[in-house]
Amino acid sequence: MLQLTEVGVEGRFAPFSGQIGAGLQVHLIGPNGAGKSTLLARLAGILPGQGEILLSGRSLDSYPGDVLAVHRAYLCQQQAPVALMPVFQYLTLHQPAGASESELENTILYLSQQLKLADKLSRMLTQLSGGEWQRVRLAAVLLQVWPTVNPHSQLLLLDEPTNSLDVAQKVALDRLLREFCHSGRSALVCAHDLNHTLQHADHVWLLHAGRLVAQGNTQEVMEPGLLSRIYDIDFHLQALGDRRWLMTKTA
Repeated sequence: MLQLTEVGVEGRFAPFSGQIGAGLQVHLIGPNGAGKSTLLARLAGILPGQGEILLSGRSLDSYPGDVLAVHRAYLCQQQAPVALMPVFQYLTLHQPAGASESELENTILYLSQQLKLADKLSRMLTQLSGGEWQRVRLAAVLLQVWPTVNPHSQLLLLDEPTNSLDVAQKVALDRLLREFCHSGRSALVCAHDLNHTLQHADHVWLLHAGRLVAQGNTQEVMEPGLLSRIYDIDFHLQALGDRRWLMTKTA
């Protein structure tokens, strides 16, 4: 799906190699300033840098912008709702070319219902709360690559997608990401909730000070000793039923 060879951004992120297989949800974790947003922007093809990025065996740099948008979607960390348009019009701007009108209508309705936006479709973007605007942005980026309207989509890049979402909305997003990945597509998600990563990620990339310090399956990377060194705080694992949770040690 995605292969990286000595990929980096000079002065901001040290080169590294890795890959993301089909059908996986991979989480980027690390302290603030670790380079997560820089790496996502590089992998989205909007930030120049070093190394080679292959998407399905083809160099990312060789994709024309409109073709790249068919294969991958990217949600940046922050974006102000500056356009004077209703929600439904904003969503249609992200619809993939060639999709049938009926499938588009059904998919927009499905995503809107899942993200509790069905009653917001006629509202102007500038009238939305922070959480509503974040859900609209999520619906738009999901629409761009959703399997029912875009059979060629492969990759979803999300930079802190749960910003401003409440607990129920986070659960709804989790359901949509599972559905997306179960279709054989992959998602790379920048995350700060370590327990959420522990429960939902298939693989984890751990970043620190502009470097990738660990990558692998979730249980290998989410190891208390390693996390304690990176975050400079003591972690331990607490078992509860069939799940494990990361806890911080108090003095």
